[in-house]
Amino acid sequence: MADATPRRALFDALIDASELYGRRARIIEDLRRQVNTYGDLLKGSLALGRLAARFTEPGERVGVLLPNLGATVCLVFGLASRGRVSAMLNYSSGVEALRIACTAATLRTVITSRAFIQAAHLDHLVAALDGYRIVYLEDLRETLTLADKLWIVSALLRPRSALPQQDPASPAVVLFTSGSEARPKGVVLTHDTMLDVMAQLRAVIDFGPDDKYLNALPMYHTFGLIACTLMPLLTGTRLFLYTNPLHYKVIPEYAYTRDCTYIFGTSTFLGNYARQAHPYDFYRTRFVISGGEKLNPEVSRLWFSKFGLRVYEGYGATECGPAMSLNTPLAFRAGTVGRFLSGIEYRIVPVPGIEEGGVLHVRGPNLMQGYLFSDAPGVLQPPRSELGAGWYNTGDVVSVDDDGFVTIHGRVKRFAKIAGEMVSLERVEHIAYHASPDFKHAALVEMTRTGESTVLLTTDPKLDRISLLHAARQLNTQELAVARRVVKVDTLPLLGSGKVDYVTLKQSSVPE
Repeated sequence: MADATPRRALFDALIDASELYGRRARIIEDLRRQVNTYGDLLKGSLALGRLAARFTEPGERVGVLLPNLGATVCLVFGLASRGRVSAMLNYSSGVEALRIACTAATLRTVITSRAFIQAAHLDHLVAALDGYRIVYLEDLRETLTLADKLWIVSALLRPRSALPQQDPASPAVVLFTSGSEARPKGVVLTHDTMLDVMAQLRAVIDFGPDDKYLNALPMYHTFGLIACTLMPLLTGTRLFLYTNPLHYKVIPEYAYTRDCTYIFGTSTFLGNYARQAHPYDFYRTRFVISGGEKLNPEVSRLWFSKFGLRVYEGYGATECGPAMSLNTPLAFRAGTVGRFLSGIEYRIVPVPGIEEGGVLHVRGPNLMQGYLFSDAPGVLQPPRSELGAGWYNTGDVVSVDDDGFVTIHGRVKRFAKIAGEMVSLERVEHIAYHASPDFKHAALVEMTRTGESTVLLTTDPKLDRISLLHAARQLNTQELAVARRVVKVDTLPLLGSGKVDYVTLKQSSVPE
């Protein structure tokens, strides 16, 4: 499917979509309750691209610190149309991670919005960006002159000839790794890569103009940007953007009032939506996709029992797009993350001490152009693993069965050696979620006098080892995977995606 897709840049793909579905087609809506057409998207993209070109250079990486709004979409397309690269900054990551990201990508300018900064109480982030040029959308709009407006009107007549052609192999976007286990890294994605990922997904997911996506996942995440925002817009699928995935009561209501047929989220978010929703809120929904973290089986059961909907789990990475594999209606196996998408090559490298599976290495059209590290700012480091150049070591321990279904056993960094055996910390957490599905849990390795051991931090005040042992027997799991120590905490640090922030967790002292 990806091989059959014509090579083009992102803005060219937007023009193609507007020509195919019509400029008057109503395609995107956000919290401002204004439904925009393809014509509106083109106009906004041309305007913001022209204005941003005045204070940026071709090829420059430009910081984008904005929520899920139509203006953000126009800015991404507008920067791409002018050969600029949108660096999607994570406004939930904290000051230190934000500065690391800006350093790695060698940013000079960050575009944001006063209304957003005030509403989200992010003044401390802007204050931390001392030394960077901060440009506010509100100010940018005021610089639009009569000459600009006349140019936009002219460009709308022939948008392809109004702008220089962009190389599809050139960078289009920089995303940043979540920093859940290490310092954030910049991940450079080309126009080709992003459109190829969309083609891979379209080959296995059925959606079109009769559908409507609800996306509350932030655009600084590969899942939220590529799969849930750009892909529907470039395929004639209507899109409703919401700004905060943590509004668990509100989002199901929007799914109902906006007749959304596709719902996306992490396991954490989907679980909370299901608990807060009325059984009729998702009456129009026909597809629920989970990604970003391992799907909790209890969440899957809840969606099926309450709404009659199956949750389809996918597996992706910032470096490889929102999905490398995905369960689909025609190829589904519970407990797995589905089959690899077309065009993806993979190798599984054995790990000493781990009997089941090995570390996954992949390559394909979905792979990033390279990394940007804060200790080598602006220097692109192409992907490379022990298998050679062009391969990416995911760091995940996986196995693939005879039918091609992929099972993830955990991160290779998140194993503990206990009694001579390698125990996955994700398995420790899986047992905890089976015993206590309505609370948050996180497993860590701790050193004792006899060697490595496991400690479970939980927000469930009643969870103990007896309950965990009972859950392990129900799951037919070895006792070694039961946490040796259980610590009660009020809250666990979370990233904006809903995943546990293990970096912060490791830095904090675990109570005795």
